[in-house]
Amino acid sequence: MKLVRYGRAGAEKPGVIDAAGALRDLSRVVKDITPDVLSPAGLKRLRGAKIDRLPIVRGHPRLGYPLAAIGKMVCIGLNYSDHAREVGRPAPDEPTLFIKANSALNGPYDPIVRPPGASKLDYEVELAAVIGRDARNVSETDAMKHVAAYTIVDDVSERAFQMERGGTTTKGKSADTFAPVGPWLVTADEVGDPQSLEVWTTVNGEARQRGHTKDMIFSVRALVAYVSQFMSLRAGDLISTGTPAGVAHGMKPPRYLQPGDVVEMGITRLGAQKNRIVAR
Repeated sequence: MKLVRYGRAGAEKPGVIDAAGALRDLSRVVKDITPDVLSPAGLKRLRGAKIDRLPIVRGHPRLGYPLAAIGKMVCIGLNYSDHAREVGRPAPDEPTLFIKANSALNGPYDPIVRPPGASKLDYEVELAAVIGRDARNVSETDAMKHVAAYTIVDDVSERAFQMERGGTTTKGKSADTFAPVGPWLVTADEVGDPQSLEVWTTVNGEARQRGHTKDMIFSVRALVAYVSQFMSLRAGDLISTGTPAGVAHGMKPPRYLQPGDVVEMGITRLGAQKNRIVAR
């Protein structure tokens, strides 16, 4: 299933994309797309719904980020060896973790706002695993039982904030609008093997990133197990699994985003986002 939330910001309704690509209203089945909906019982209820009998949503409504009440966003740094090389860093021996603030959440087609003082705005296309069942100290063997769905995250970064202002990576990753999520939340059964997906980014139509999840240093399975050693993963948490080469910071010279630029990114079976950069 491809689950969405549509409507004006703060008043989104639940929806589902049917087999023909039409948006249908899911309000008769659930009040919103929440972590409870991603539980085994919640997904069973959704699968029992007669999608073709739900009302079709006409027009082109705004899509919000596809999961309400997202818990924490755990991000993985340097998880593609080609990206590590382009930024001059060795491939890590263990996953590199940081947290992205929930106040950064943004819709998949909403503007990305360059904050005051920013000068090195960057993009990162990432596969995000969405947790559907709580996980604590799980093994790699059992890890995938806890993943309910997948989506796309643009891990927007302000490199000067991140690298030149002291402190931690989180500082450069958490400005308002710095986490476009979506367009869809695609259930794990429809995605299949998360290590078999192509990922890409364009800026103003120019190809920037082109990668494949098979080239991750640490797989989704390994990441879920690893993160669960250090913190409880709760239903509704996201693990954003890193980005391949092609980020603006890695170019020579760097080609950071400017107001007016349009960033598009997509992942196999997960759709595509499109966001315009605006100045605050």
